[in-house]
Amino acid sequence: MTSFDEVVGQEAALKTLRQALVNPVHAYLLLGSEGAGKELAAQAFAAALVCSEGGCGHCRNCTLAASHQHPDIVETSRSGAMVSVDDLRALAAISQRKPLEAARQVLIVQDVHLATKSAPALLKTLEEPPSSTIFVLLADDLPPELVTIASRCVEVQFPPLSTKTIAAALAGNGCDPETARSIARASSGNLERALLLAKDPAFASRVAMWTAIPAQLGGGGHEISQLVADLLGATEASVQPMKERNAADLAEREAESQAMGERALPGRKDLTDRYQRIERRYRSDELRAGLGQLQRTYADLLADAVSSGSNQADAARRCGASIDAITEFFGTLRHNPNESLALQALFLKLTALRP
Repeated sequence: MTSFDEVVGQEAALKTLRQALVNPVHAYLLLGSEGAGKELAAQAFAAALVCSEGGCGHCRNCTLAASHQHPDIVETSRSGAMVSVDDLRALAAISQRKPLEAARQVLIVQDVHLATKSAPALLKTLEEPPSSTIFVLLADDLPPELVTIASRCVEVQFPPLSTKTIAAALAGNGCDPETARSIARASSGNLERALLLAKDPAFASRVAMWTAIPAQLGGGGHEISQLVADLLGATEASVQPMKERNAADLAEREAESQAMGERALPGRKDLTDRYQRIERRYRSDELRAGLGQLQRTYADLLADAVSSGSNQADAARRCGASIDAITEFFGTLRHNPNESLALQALFLKLTALRP
């Protein structure tokens, strides 16, 4: 578990959660994009809720929470692509348990925005908990199907972190200012991703690859195919720091579990499944970050063409069309296309211009 001090740039949300410790209600909905801090805040809030002093950091409850071993803090995640009715039935069963160590138990429920089809089951679970159970629901957004769920919770907003906030956090960790700004732009408001990128020695080379694309276009199909293969290879390799972090986290949890006398880590499969989803998301974010860098490159070329006057009007028009094509491609990614073929088709639409 973590402490509130590790959550960056979410002062209003943390104030709400700290005040809630005085007289907590049965359900909280932490709403915001991944990496904005809601996951860390949920863990800190849960740890404070099971402590009789609101998170002293020293008692048995706090010690167990810090080592991910508190029996009354349960993190649940979906078993498939969506949060299913079966997932929620299991959650309902857990919610009826009596606390084992603390005066209450806290159930942290991941990816609630993916419970659109099972919303009635979640609503029933929220409306029938014992007084000793507190739900902390995490959602990236609030689909219309979940409005009724939200009405049963105290909603705590975690707005996206600004580029300035993330850059400042990176600089505070020793990153030089220019690199911090570049990483912050590529992080999509996700501080966890930014911290990993800051330790990734290949980050700058990937940025350079995407920046160089306009100067590499104009060749035949083989050249474009090779360019796309190189980009996707670099995108795949970018996930390695996340894999290493997850492996280290798993090893730490297993060691803590063994120290507590457990023969095996409880919920290991659910945890490893969650790691795989996180890694897939990280790769997807890397591809989107690369496309964002390509779009910014064309925006810079457009600004240069416009400032050069009427003799660059055609170049400006083609840069604008390229920016629009990339924007359209972002929408295409939602449908899980064949990435190689889709990128090749995109690059054939883009204009070849040298910076």
